[in-house]
Amino acid sequence: MALGSRAIEATDANFNELINSDKPVLVDFWAEWCGPCKMIGPVVEQLADEYDGQAVIAKMDVDQHSQVPAQFGIRSIPTLMVFKNGQMVDKVIGAVPKSVLEQKLKAQIA
Repeated sequence: MALGSRAIEATDANFNELINSDKPVLVDFWAEWCGPCKMIGPVVEQLADEYDGQAVIAKMDVDQHSQVPAQFGIRSIPTLMVFKNGQMVDKVIGAVPKSVLEQKLKAQIA
């Protein structure tokens, strides 16, 4: 098990700066009480390790930060969104296999 988190903590305050990265950005919208979120959490951390330098991987706790999830109309978690140049280009709702997330990330890496 890796020590500490490789994924960046996304907040209402840093979100716009985060998604305007020159790299593709994957944001995992989650909550502590959400079972499927806990299932996909380790996968998101693996992606943060594996795509270090190629993509930005972030997690946003929807209980602590409600402005951005409201802005994107997030009603189900986990919701994972892929951003490129500040625009949402892909979205997955629910716990999905790692391969699905990898496919979506690879499609955005130039």
